[in-house]
Amino acid sequence: MKNIYSNIFSFNKKVLTKAIKNLKKGNVIGLPTETVYGLAGNAYIKKAIERIYTLKNRPKFNPLIVHYSDYKQAEKDVLFNSSFFKLYNKFCPGPITFILKKKKKSKIPSIATANLKTVAIRFPSHKVSKTVLKKINFPLAMPSANLSGGISPTSAADVADEFKNNIKLIIDGKNSKLGIESTVVDLTGRPKILRKGIIDAIQIKKILKINYVKKSSYIKSPGLLSKHYSPGIPMRLNKKKCNKTYAFITFGKKYGNKSNHFNLSKKSDLKEAASNLYKTFRIIKKKGFKKIYVVKIPNKGPGVAINDRLKRASK
Repeated sequence: MKNIYSNIFSFNKKVLTKAIKNLKKGNVIGLPTETVYGLAGNAYIKKAIERIYTLKNRPKFNPLIVHYSDYKQAEKDVLFNSSFFKLYNKFCPGPITFILKKKKKSKIPSIATANLKTVAIRFPSHKVSKTVLKKINFPLAMPSANLSGGISPTSAADVADEFKNNIKLIIDGKNSKLGIESTVVDLTGRPKILRKGIIDAIQIKKILKINYVKKSSYIKSPGLLSKHYSPGIPMRLNKKKCNKTYAFITFGKKYGNKSNHFNLSKKSDLKEAASNLYKTFRIIKKKGFKKIYVVKIPNKGPGVAINDRLKRASK
């Protein structure tokens, strides 16, 4: 059996050239971002988009996020507004996704937007994805590189574990710094947060008025499925103690180092906890635990996004 990690490459000029060549042909590759690793394909080539949906076993009603190097690259595809530029100037490049109206002359195929008249766009800050985007004249459709509904990958090895040799090229950009998907903001009307992320409502409200959307009548953005980010193991939240036969996800220094304990951050650092969440899910799954208990995570700052992921993963 072929080594599933043989398609992982360190980033250099030769690998950059190989990546660009594959993307121009409509092939799909694994790319690192500051949030999680993505499954990247040319957003203007329909067969690349179809390949992404097939690899992920992703429902066609769930749109993709299209990634650009900067707003000028996106001008031909979306209609900007003042709210966009206020947030863009503050947070981009970075972990925030914007829902904007799609231009009629955009080359993005309707399958990428789930036949909606809107597009989700983002400007990643990771060195590798930024470099690739600056070297090409097309955007990248790039959802998380995992099977639909499962645990998002935070390393190149995670991507290889998910897709084996079905992806010919995965660029290793080390572990994802943030480890949680981007905040998604709908700017097609009154600004609304559709998906919680590291950039929280408090930060955004300093710039413009915005609300959370608890439930939408249709899927306008990735990450809105009620069950998502799941390790496929029954999970119970807000627990104070745990049977030693179950995995116990903890937070803070008061918890010991028992073999079934998995501490997201002994320093009670919510950013560190966010970056460790999916990695911890994968470790627990590989160890074969049949049930997961999770302590109460403070619902502030990055904790808001962590609790959103835990809630969806536990359904």
